[in-house]
Amino acid sequence: MSDIQRTDFMYLISTIVSTIQLNSAVVLGLVAALIAALARRYSRSPWRKLPPGPRGWPFLGNALSLSGNQWLTFNEWKNTYGDVVYLSALGQPMIVLNTQEAARELLDRRAGIYSDRPNNIVAAGVLCGGLAIFFQSYGPLWRKMRKATHEALNRGITGPFQPAQLREAVVLTCDMLTQPTTWRSHLQRASSSMVMSVTYDTPPMEAEDDPIVKDVNEFSEHILRSAVPGAHLVEVFTWMKYIPSRFAKWKRDAEEAHANFSRVFEDLYNSVGTKLANGINRPSFSASLLKDAGHNQLSVRENAWLAATMYLAGAETTSTALEWWMLGIVAYPETQRRAQTELDAVVGRTRIPTFADLPHLPYLYAMVKEALRWGTLGPLGLPHRSTRDDWYQGMFIPAGTICIPNLWAMHRDPEIYGADAHHFNPARFLDKEGQLKDAREEGHLMYGFGRRVCVGRHVANDSLFIDMAVMLWACTLEPAKDEGGEVVSIDVDGRIDVGLNVRPVPFSCSATPRFQEAPSILAGERELFQEH
Repeated sequence: MSDIQRTDFMYLISTIVSTIQLNSAVVLGLVAALIAALARRYSRSPWRKLPPGPRGWPFLGNALSLSGNQWLTFNEWKNTYGDVVYLSALGQPMIVLNTQEAARELLDRRAGIYSDRPNNIVAAGVLCGGLAIFFQSYGPLWRKMRKATHEALNRGITGPFQPAQLREAVVLTCDMLTQPTTWRSHLQRASSSMVMSVTYDTPPMEAEDDPIVKDVNEFSEHILRSAVPGAHLVEVFTWMKYIPSRFAKWKRDAEEAHANFSRVFEDLYNSVGTKLANGINRPSFSASLLKDAGHNQLSVRENAWLAATMYLAGAETTSTALEWWMLGIVAYPETQRRAQTELDAVVGRTRIPTFADLPHLPYLYAMVKEALRWGTLGPLGLPHRSTRDDWYQGMFIPAGTICIPNLWAMHRDPEIYGADAHHFNPARFLDKEGQLKDAREEGHLMYGFGRRVCVGRHVANDSLFIDMAVMLWACTLEPAKDEGGEVVSIDVDGRIDVGLNVRPVPFSCSATPRFQEAPSILAGERELFQEH
């Protein structure tokens, strides 16, 4: 290599090195600027101000913690993280609301943001075909169904249902006295029969295993279990919903169940239409829907599912609430004695209680409130979903967050219900004069929040009241005794998970007439109902 060539080569190398050094400075400058921008954006990001919560696993988040008695886990987290706890399950943001203050502020006062439901693919989308109002998204169809339900079941027009409810209370009490060992079956039969009557104007059910009701109850249980988080993989891996039915048994079974029960529900609904056409015009929820079908602009299938939803929501919860009530009065016998003293003073022993007695029986009506509070048959309530970003007490709640109301923690809050919040005590709802503190307020949160509050709560309250009144008027309910005459122990705190609801651990009790004339008076009332 000549000297000239060597000089040119060294110049080329020097130029390359200088260019690399210059470009490196530019690149480093750009990287530094990018890091600074990201840092500034991160410092200003609302996601840094999420509510506190337990640390999760990569990708899974807190998904592994969402099993078992979740309400108890959430209650423990309340003590660590506060009233609002943030979770993440496979990227899905969630918050648990552990206090009434937080739940009422978000779900009641900000109902415009928090009235949507999470997307449940199997229970809501396939099994119910998007037609079950309590699972539906907050949209036009839900609004039409909600309006139709409100017009048929609001407080001012539930009176026509009361004769059927009184009839079922009488039959229930007669069955309790004649076959006390199978009391749970009596509660389930009476609740199913009452809701069927209110919904479809059906005659009283004579047995719990009525074929139609048995099938519908099984379908209801299927829905409730399918709605539990983690019940189906498709709720996690949502791409699975696109798998053809022939390759997915879970999907095929759910579609078949929906088709079969759509026919059942439509037949029940149309049977009321046949009665109306034949001049039989007795009050029922389906009759109201049929009369207002043009006004509500709902199809036959939509109305049929709306009526069925009222049954699905009412029968199971009513019987479960009565189970918790029976557990309460057996475990706390002083409450039974006080209620019966009130009944004797207002009703006497020559006639059965009626709905006309309700305003004069404040303690007994307080039992309705306390049974729903103390039992908390749905410890976590139905979840809501936020539709846009929001803030609460300096904490960021992103759009699409699933909001879980921990009713268990709310109903056990000593600041609201007193130091004995874990006990069954109806008197907590009475003032110093022994009257209801606020008859317009439920006093509990079992019926939900905001625009999602249960429309059928007035019918449910009436049914629970008259069942409790007639049973306590006629019966003395006590813990069962073993062969040696010892009282059989009762598990007051145990719970059995049956999907979205929980029941008490099975217990035995006895039912005996309170006074000699009670069985004959009940029998006479039962005969009168049969004649009509």
